[in-house]
Amino acid sequence: MKKLLIISYYWPPSGGAGVQRCLKYVKYLRNFGWEPVVFTPQNAHYPVLDESLKKDVPEKVEVIKGKIWEPYDLYRRLLGMKKGEKVQTGFLDEKKKPSKLKALSVWIRGNLFIPDARQYWINPSVKKLVQYLRHHPVDAILSSGPPHTTHIIARNVKRQLNIPWLADFRDPWTNIDFYDKLQLSKWADRKHKSMEQSVLKEADQVLTVSWHWAEDFKKLGCPNISVVTNGFDPADFEFDRPALSDKFTLSHIGSLNKDRNPPKLWEALATLAKEHPSFKEDLLIQFIGKTDYSVFDLLEQLGLKGNAKKIAYMPHNEVLQLTSSTQLLLLLINRTPNALGVVPGKIFEYLAAKRPILCIGPTAGDSARIVREAKGGAVIEFDDLATMKAQIWDYYQQYKAGSLVLKDTKIEQYSRKYLTGKMVERLNTIV
Repeated sequence: MKKLLIISYYWPPSGGAGVQRCLKYVKYLRNFGWEPVVFTPQNAHYPVLDESLKKDVPEKVEVIKGKIWEPYDLYRRLLGMKKGEKVQTGFLDEKKKPSKLKALSVWIRGNLFIPDARQYWINPSVKKLVQYLRHHPVDAILSSGPPHTTHIIARNVKRQLNIPWLADFRDPWTNIDFYDKLQLSKWADRKHKSMEQSVLKEADQVLTVSWHWAEDFKKLGCPNISVVTNGFDPADFEFDRPALSDKFTLSHIGSLNKDRNPPKLWEALATLAKEHPSFKEDLLIQFIGKTDYSVFDLLEQLGLKGNAKKIAYMPHNEVLQLTSSTQLLLLLINRTPNALGVVPGKIFEYLAAKRPILCIGPTAGDSARIVREAKGGAVIEFDDLATMKAQIWDYYQQYKAGSLVLKDTKIEQYSRKYLTGKMVERLNTIV
């Protein structure tokens, strides 16, 4: 078999969405004539842990680990957090924080840690990998970001050893939804963009997860961009489907930050609850994962606090069972300039769970395209309150009649094994 070195910050026991893509690549690569070798941190700061994901790592896969220093102890002291308290990725706050300290921490993050807080992993990793690869050659390298530190490691290794390199972007770099919130100096902005350009130009192949984001990369001058979406693993759904919730449950799985908080959706639910006492009695809004405090503040203002339930984190296998038992799945798209290309990884497991999806976001976006083509549910614009209210009421009537189901969903093209094959097709063009 040909050998592929995968450089990924996220690896079991890391939980969350960031680990899934590379983990599933590794699980299925041998089916396509490639043997994976994984390089990952030895002592990473993972926001969540999930030991259950280790079952997906195939036997005898070589995993190389390199020590990493991350500045999170300094960050915690700056914000007055307790030692060991987890620092969240992105712009998500479960508790209100002093605004001045928060603003300072954001400035430090954007201007002093470039490309990200894992920057001190670059030099020791390059040194370790160059030594390793001189004695254990591979046919190609795949780097998975963010964090985009992984791409810089791969770039520097390629510069020394000239190994074919595929850069895999799960999220954009300078087009990420929170880039404009980093309070960047002109120097820092130039540095981010210069490093990004070096990756886009020096990688032999670049992948991303959505069609609009691929177009954004083309506009940045990337000459060789392709789309391989995220997906679902049918093997993860090999369980007896649980009974549906007795309540009219609307569940959101995964992180929910301020940009994903949909005021009009909560307003539609609150209005229906006032107009129909039975609706309020039946309604349960579940949040599984890290959820910004602004969501619960708004629900409390609207009189829906008693209808909301928060579950901080669940192992992936348990999440899928809960997903399969919910009445309606919430897919909330970031209200940001890059929203057309936002495709949360959860969308594919939502479809595999075969429960109706209520997507709040741009109807011309890539998430909307996937939901429509798969016949997976409804897509409604951010501010279309009337349509939200009518659609939810229709779903509620189906729930009361016991007929809230999906039929004939088309999702085979999103299986992780199939998508690994699509990635390998791009890999084979550069080797």
